[in-house]
Amino acid sequence: MKKIILKVDGMSCAGCSSHVEKYLNKQKGVIDASVNLVLGQALIHYEDDITIDTLRKYINDSGYQYGGIYDEKEENKKDNSKKYLIIFGILIIAIMYVSMAHMLKLPIISYLDSQSYPIIYAGFLLLMTIPYLIFGKDILHKGIKNLINKAPNMDTLVSLGVLVSFIYSLVNVILIFLGYHHLVHNLYFESVCMIILFIKLGRYIDKNSKEKTKEAIQELVQVTPQSALLKLKNTEKEITIDEVKVGDTLIVKLGMKVAVDGYVLKGSAHFDESFITGEAKPAKKVKNDKLMAGSINYDGVVEYKAERIGPKSTISEMVHLVLEASNSKMPISKIADKVSLYFVPIIMLLALLTFLGYLVFGFSFNQALIHMVTVLVVACPCALGLATPLAVVISIGSAAKAGIFIKTSETLEIATDIDTIVFDKTGTLTNGKLSVSKVYNFSQYQDKELLNIVANIEKNSAHPIAQAFYKYQNKKLKVSDYQEISGLGLKAKINKNTYNIGNAKILKNIANNYLKEEETLTTKGNSIIYVVENKKVIGLIGVKDNIKPKVKETITQLKSLNLEVIMLTGDNKQTAKMIGQEIGIDNIKAEVMPKDKNKFIKELQSKGHKVIMVGDGINDAPSLTTADIGLSFQNSTDIATNSSNVIITNDNIESILTFLKIGKKTLRNIKQNLFWAFFYNILMLPLAMGLFTKFGLNLNPMIASGAMMLSSLCVVFNALRLKK
Repeated sequence: MKKIILKVDGMSCAGCSSHVEKYLNKQKGVIDASVNLVLGQALIHYEDDITIDTLRKYINDSGYQYGGIYDEKEENKKDNSKKYLIIFGILIIAIMYVSMAHMLKLPIISYLDSQSYPIIYAGFLLLMTIPYLIFGKDILHKGIKNLINKAPNMDTLVSLGVLVSFIYSLVNVILIFLGYHHLVHNLYFESVCMIILFIKLGRYIDKNSKEKTKEAIQELVQVTPQSALLKLKNTEKEITIDEVKVGDTLIVKLGMKVAVDGYVLKGSAHFDESFITGEAKPAKKVKNDKLMAGSINYDGVVEYKAERIGPKSTISEMVHLVLEASNSKMPISKIADKVSLYFVPIIMLLALLTFLGYLVFGFSFNQALIHMVTVLVVACPCALGLATPLAVVISIGSAAKAGIFIKTSETLEIATDIDTIVFDKTGTLTNGKLSVSKVYNFSQYQDKELLNIVANIEKNSAHPIAQAFYKYQNKKLKVSDYQEISGLGLKAKINKNTYNIGNAKILKNIANNYLKEEETLTTKGNSIIYVVENKKVIGLIGVKDNIKPKVKETITQLKSLNLEVIMLTGDNKQTAKMIGQEIGIDNIKAEVMPKDKNKFIKELQSKGHKVIMVGDGINDAPSLTTADIGLSFQNSTDIATNSSNVIITNDNIESILTFLKIGKKTLRNIKQNLFWAFFYNILMLPLAMGLFTKFGLNLNPMIASGAMMLSSLCVVFNALRLKK
């Protein structure tokens, strides 16, 4: 199975995207297709033997235009919409003045007086209307084509309203030319022009608003430099980013950006990674640390090895993650999809019934026509179609800026129902890396000298505890006769001194006078390292996995949201309990095997709980997949991040709170949008049908087109509030 994001041009409402999506999902070789109205894109999962040309044909056959494969680096084409809107905006003033000057008691242009020169008046309005029909030909073409294809949409409603008004007015112009001058009052060319102008203006504003929702994606794309500094034998050479190959040694100097993903070979410096982690504080990178393309070198010179380039880079993966999430659909969006499927045909039927009703009850043909056109124009489902996808795109983009990457939009909706959050301990609540927490020094050495001796010996060991000492090797010592003693520790010689490093078992035949210090370290969750020189204890070192910053505060806030917080760990009960007490977690399940973690999540779900699982290791992958939402951090193992619905790139546990807040606000915003979209149609349709005329409440096609535009803008501006 393959997947791809293709651009789909010409969609303007929920009916459009719904039709394309439905059409694609029926085609041979398409496994699943999800179409996003806001981004104008289709996320398609398809069989391996299907070609892009076939997918292009499918999109074109659906009645819309294939726009190519999405390329995050593609520059936007020059848009002349604003220029045309200004030109036609000026022309509409002339048209409205000529057609309505007598009604507003304004000075009338003599040769364009409808009473004195009806033929010139009618001919002028006809000639002025033709450019508007050309200006709106895309609307008319798509509207009629979709009607023929039995997939009517917003363009169909507008097209029918415009064409009915124009054809009726054109027939009257012909009759006026034949001498029936009294028909000069039955011309609706100004309505035709105004409807097209308002639709175009609304789409222009709507398009600009949609473009703002793509800022996070564009910012991610633009952070990567166009060139890199390649290290050669005795020199360095600037090359383009496309010339970089995996394994190349590159150089990044002060103020430069990292060209591709890689890891440090030589040197150290602080790097700004805020573009992808959301963390403003620069991160220090030393040998073997990973570098991300686009991060800025604040100080120093670093040589690094190119590891992941092009589409495999972190940025590319994150861009596609954002796009795929934006193109996926929330369950609540099914409401809008179902409504839009039946909405347009129902409106067309209502418009026809309105027209016939006015004729049956003795009203004039003109009145029947006006109300029919008004119903067609005012009932645009555009606001309904924008309600969900626009809010989703903005929220996904905002989350990405904060270093939170959400794989599917459905996750945002599920987040609002979460009542339980389960944490793995190591690497999630704690750093997952052992470090020296306390040194008891009983020797003639200074602390740094003692730690340097231990570091020189431990550097030969693959044991996890050894990592806690690597950074303390400030002077290289000659280590000989190195050996690892299973279950005890290490033995080696430095100069003429013999050292034993390990747990209390290495003190065989050596008096242990340090039980009090050992107990102090143990009660604080430390692993104990004894250092023995020539059969004499010279040091006692506590090593522990430290709790991450802000963990306690985050747990407190999660509890304040009425969430049940649970620690689920394979670590021993004593250590888990101690960590739990320190950070405020009372519900602790310790010494749990990986398969039992998954079983525990299922048990919670069987009791009706909605669960977030937060983990980072291979043993967490099954439970991350089983949970309603699996959440992991960027530094987690690949299998953990692949099993997760949400990836946090900044290693900040407080981002969990941000994610929950984004989910809650997004769903609330969508519900508001859907309410106003439905309320607008409930309010406007009776007015358009003329049911409240006797109360002085009425609409005409021009006002209807303006109201339709405003309804869409209300949804757009409400969704844009999510950017805050």
